[in-house]
Amino acid sequence: MSKHKHNADDEHLVAHRPNAATRVRNYFLTGLVITGPIGITLWLTWTFIKWVDSWVKPFVPRVYNPETYLPFSIPGFGLIVAVVVLTIVGFLAANFLGRSLISFGERLVDRMPLVRNIYSGLKQIFQTVLDQRGTSFNKAALIEYPRKGLWAIVFISTDTKGEVSSQLKNLADTVSVFLPTTPNPTSGFLLFVPKEDVIELNMSVEDAAKLVISAGLVSPDYPEYVEDLVVDPKQAERLKKVEKV
Repeated sequence: MSKHKHNADDEHLVAHRPNAATRVRNYFLTGLVITGPIGITLWLTWTFIKWVDSWVKPFVPRVYNPETYLPFSIPGFGLIVAVVVLTIVGFLAANFLGRSLISFGERLVDRMPLVRNIYSGLKQIFQTVLDQRGTSFNKAALIEYPRKGLWAIVFISTDTKGEVSSQLKNLADTVSVFLPTTPNPTSGFLLFVPKEDVIELNMSVEDAAKLVISAGLVSPDYPEYVEDLVVDPKQAERLKKVEKV
């Protein structure tokens, strides 16, 4: 009886053992998963370097360009020059004379109807994205959207301010959140949500963005976040309410 069972188990293992074609396919997909992100990252980096070089090198005098004296080109030389020039511009703009020149230039731009709109919009975008003192999108969270029972990932921006806060202060204490779309997280919706309806997540904004971009296929390690949430009584109690619903 035991011998018959042993033979049956061996036949079962043989039946479920992948054949050579399946193993080759799995090896190929594994190699693709490993080399794909590396290759694309290297290609994008190389493309960016060549693009900056093509813009900057023509403005570098030949006497200061080492490629004039070498029999080969130097990839990234234009990028290095751009970084140095931008750093010098930032240094000059930080003193009184630099600020005065910038203010004078902005006053001239303000007199140009179409140009001033483009300039002010671009300036605001760059200041928002590159300002290291800002706290924009420093937390990921969950809200019920677009209806009760459905949950969506949002990025917390800041407490609601200005006229919106004044109009809503008698209704709820709200927070401004950005609801990204999938798979393009750069577009989305600005929502003003009551704080008690927002469930903050321990995952980073980068991990939340990966989750949105991949449509849920790439998810951060969940058990670590569960352990952290249990330490926070408020978050644990909030999760219990969600499970009851």
